[in-house]
Amino acid sequence: MYAARTAAAQPDKPAIVMVPTGETVTFADYEAAANRIAHLLRAQGLKRGDHIAILSSNNPSMIEIEGAAERTGLYFTLINSYLSADEVAYIVDNSTAKMLFCSADKLEVADLAAPSCPGVQRFVVTRSSGDLGRWESLERLVDGYPSTPVPDERLGAAMLYSSGTTGRPKGIFRELPEIDPAQALPVMDFVRHLFGFREGMTYLNPAPLYHSAPQSSVAASLRLGATVVVMEHFDAEGWLSAVEKYRVTNCQMVPTMFTRLLRLPSEVRDRYDLSSLERIVHAAAPCPIPVKQAMIDWLGPIITEYYGATEANGFTFCDSEEWLAHPGTVGRAVLGEVVILDEDGHECPTGTDGTVWFRGATNFEYFEDPAKTAESRAEDGNMSTVGDIGHLDAQGWLYLTDRKSYMIISGGVNIYPQETENLLATHPAVGDVAVIGAPDPDMGEKVVAVVEPAAGYEASPELAAELIRFSRAHLAHFKCPKQVDFVTELPRLPTGKLYKRLVRDQYWPKG
Repeated sequence: MYAARTAAAQPDKPAIVMVPTGETVTFADYEAAANRIAHLLRAQGLKRGDHIAILSSNNPSMIEIEGAAERTGLYFTLINSYLSADEVAYIVDNSTAKMLFCSADKLEVADLAAPSCPGVQRFVVTRSSGDLGRWESLERLVDGYPSTPVPDERLGAAMLYSSGTTGRPKGIFRELPEIDPAQALPVMDFVRHLFGFREGMTYLNPAPLYHSAPQSSVAASLRLGATVVVMEHFDAEGWLSAVEKYRVTNCQMVPTMFTRLLRLPSEVRDRYDLSSLERIVHAAAPCPIPVKQAMIDWLGPIITEYYGATEANGFTFCDSEEWLAHPGTVGRAVLGEVVILDEDGHECPTGTDGTVWFRGATNFEYFEDPAKTAESRAEDGNMSTVGDIGHLDAQGWLYLTDRKSYMIISGGVNIYPQETENLLATHPAVGDVAVIGAPDPDMGEKVVAVVEPAAGYEASPELAAELIRFSRAHLAHFKCPKQVDFVTELPRLPTGKLYKRLVRDQYWPKG
């Protein structure tokens, strides 16, 4: 997000435009704000390699704080703004953040988390008219600091969190190179070329900025001097309006957004001029073949797809023409080599499902968790996996068929059912429980809890409602079941292991 060159050459060019409010930050204003925050970070004593955390809704202040961290050699952790206080506290504490920044609209959860964050030296609220208890106003704190760069600028980077199958999130850590912030990380150049970014483009971000793909896309766009149009929340017709009004050229989306666009009446979709669009990139969740076909039919062959994880341990890619020739593929490898292994570590034959591994792109670690890092590696240390299941065809095109531990992807968000199962198991009415993803026409998948009632409890709509309320009192709502079903007995192997496939198969069409 280092945009000093554009700020000097085109100070009045819009860097950030918010939708629907129209709030605009020029490159000169962005540069000045990021530098003032950078001076604040240095004054707090933060040095290269230290960590900060940010809990925020989509707004310019969030991007400015990231820009400040990126030019002071810090790691910045963006926290899912829908997490519960306990979940927020875990990430802040685990990341060793020394400052926690929070937008005023997320303050209630952040303040509940604050007492469980002993390593935080300063709590800072953004988008606030003044201090609020322990939270100091960013606007007041930076007042008086210079708008020029700190004298010891060094490149910083995001350290984002990816949930594990146990539900405990893991920080994805890479050593920072000792370079000036004007030089981007190599992965940023890779993202720029993969997504077809260019100077002079206008990028539309319709997704939460705490996700890795939006964060990296916005960062790459600002480095190119592109105007970034940021939607506060995705709205289908609002997306159409933004494309037309700002002559958007590039955008990254998830399949749920495609579905909502396609559900608009044709007269609404035809009302807007979308001719400026050059490329739409999508990822994050499987896209149903009919949905992607309909999007290409509507907008033309401008839709590209990639498969990869926050770990960036490898990527596959395909453009529209390639996808049309291989419907359902998520592409061929463009970073690392795809290898499909069976449970014994042997390479699978063409067309046979197995765990998806990438060879030659394993430079990440899970922050301060060598055991989890080791679990993600092959014995030779040169291959890594995040546990997805798929197969390759004879030409090397990758097709995903499942996810490790039946991870649920709802609206592009990864949900690991073990965490929800662990919570529901503590309810006295629950004898046994399996949480699975079931088909949902809007979100792709929905969270369903299949419950074996404990002795003395009877299945009923009232009990189902109680279990949903119980979940929502302790977990982020997107992790909670939308539906609770009851069974007499859940299938378990003689070892005690839950045979979840039998449960899940009841909800998914055969074949």
